Amino acid sequence: MLYFSLNNSRHRVSFQEAVNRGLAPDKGLYFPESIPKLSRRIIHNLSEYEIHELAFQVIYPYVQNTFSKEVLRGIIEKTLNFPFPLISIDEDIHSLELFHGPTLAFKDVGAAFMAGCLGHFQEKNSAPVTVLVATSGDTGGAVARGFYKVPKVKVVILYPSGKVSELQEKQLTTLGGNIETLEIEGNFDDCQNLVKCAFLDKELQKKRSLTSANSINVARWLPQMFYYFIAYRSLMEKSSDKKIIFSVPSGNFGNLCAGILAAQMGLPIEHFVASTNSNDTIPRFMENGVYEPKTARTTLSNAMDVADPSNFVRILELYPDFKDLQNSMSAYRFTDPQTIEAIQNIWKDKAYMLDPHGAVGYLGLQRYLKRKNQEPSALGVFLETAHPVKFIDKIPEELRKEIIMPDALKDLMKKHKKAKKLSKDYENFRSYLLDTR
Repeated sequence: MLYFSLNNSRHRVSFQEAVNRGLAPDKGLYFPESIPKLSRRIIHNLSEYEIHELAFQVIYPYVQNTFSKEVLRGIIEKTLNFPFPLISIDEDIHSLELFHGPTLAFKDVGAAFMAGCLGHFQEKNSAPVTVLVATSGDTGGAVARGFYKVPKVKVVILYPSGKVSELQEKQLTTLGGNIETLEIEGNFDDCQNLVKCAFLDKELQKKRSLTSANSINVARWLPQMFYYFIAYRSLMEKSSDKKIIFSVPSGNFGNLCAGILAAQMGLPIEHFVASTNSNDTIPRFMENGVYEPKTARTTLSNAMDVADPSNFVRILELYPDFKDLQNSMSAYRFTDPQTIEAIQNIWKDKAYMLDPHGAVGYLGLQRYLKRKNQEPSALGVFLETAHPVKFIDKIPEELRKEIIMPDALKDLMKKHKKAKKLSKDYENFRSYLLDTR
């Protein structure tokens, strides 16, 4: 399997080179040259596969010329070492909890898989590599934890000052060692732009080997397919004759794009819902076909405060016909007051605590099912992407006492922040990278 740049289909590289580069030289995202199809035998017998073996069957076609089966199985086992429970909210609505990993966020899967890949590549590489990652909250913590103490790998994390939760900031800034953190005076899009500029800086690349751990990197993006298959496997045990709808809280759109890729591999998902906060570039695009990013707004669901989502270009590659995209995906926006109301109502009615991102996902699923009048014929799943404790300061005050903080996080909150403040000026960032090799 080769990977081509979405800006130039003639530029093709191996999986290893795509991972090492992060972004193509022409600024394009890498994309697999073909979409493998899983056999009907696998699709119809998912419940017979243990989750590590299922994940192996899903990802192997994308990396088979890069890893031996033994190495790949080892990476998968280290990646999927926590549960992915499917919690019933109503008879036909379920929450897929993706926050049982080490940093309590769905990004633990992609970060751990990429760390395994890059760590394996570095075993035979004498030169160190620097991983750059822009984060709106959860990505940085997951990457920091995944790459912590990986030999010959240094991680530089950029996050927007004052726009992540206290717990997220602690996860970003307290490890030290091979993890460096930059607090950028700007928003997430500014952080992401600094990373992209660094990859286009040929002089910088000559002096420091760089790659990215954002979902623009194929090693971060592709393994997010795993939990769609795991969820479908669980749903088969509940009901096999209903259509499956997934609602995905969406910021940079890598997670949703991975789900669409899983569907194109053969997973029978009927429809996707892209649920966003007031950063509504994609809901507006789905309404009028015009892609018009605005300045990112700060919301309660800060991990989705993205105005110009990088991964949407991959979704357009999967659906070159706009009508096909509209048939396969809906997109809805929700305000902070609607988010809070959903958290309060679900706790009152179901004694289930949502985080702000999961609440947006729940609202999107509800709206789609009501508008399409599909309740009797569909099973809906919304992704609960982070533990509510990560956003306890965003939860209504009367509900905060209901959230139990894991012991490991209590210790984390006592640690001291280690971060350097920088402006959003690229030359300052460039100088930092050159001076701290």
